[in-house]
Amino acid sequence: MNVKTLFVISSLASICASCANDDPSTLTENTPINGLATYNQNVKSIIDNNCIVCHAAVPKNGAPMSLVTYDQVKNAVLNRGLLTRISLENGNSALMPQGGPRLPQTTIDIINKWNQDGLLEK
Repeated sequence: MNVKTLFVISSLASICASCANDDPSTLTENTPINGLATYNQNVKSIIDNNCIVCHAAVPKNGAPMSLVTYDQVKNAVLNRGLLTRISLENGNSALMPQGGPRLPQTTIDIINKWNQDGLLEK
């Protein structure tokens, strides 16, 4: 192999190795919403991709409640500090998802908009 080929293979290996343990849901940011945010259209997929691993129908890893249904997530926003917990800085022991990393700001903004728009289901 020539030096150029080795460089390309080495570069690709470095890129792949650095992403091997990343959670894909934390690598993409959601597009801001035009119009009203709803649970079914905008929030459910965020919760499913980032919270359900612990906040399942039967909560795991010390999670105090399930976040499987619209009513459960709505209650978590209204009464359990969900917006505060996901908005904390990396390194804060209360940050959700537990252990971080912090969700992208555009993802947090979608949940905030859903709250501001009245926590609509559909």
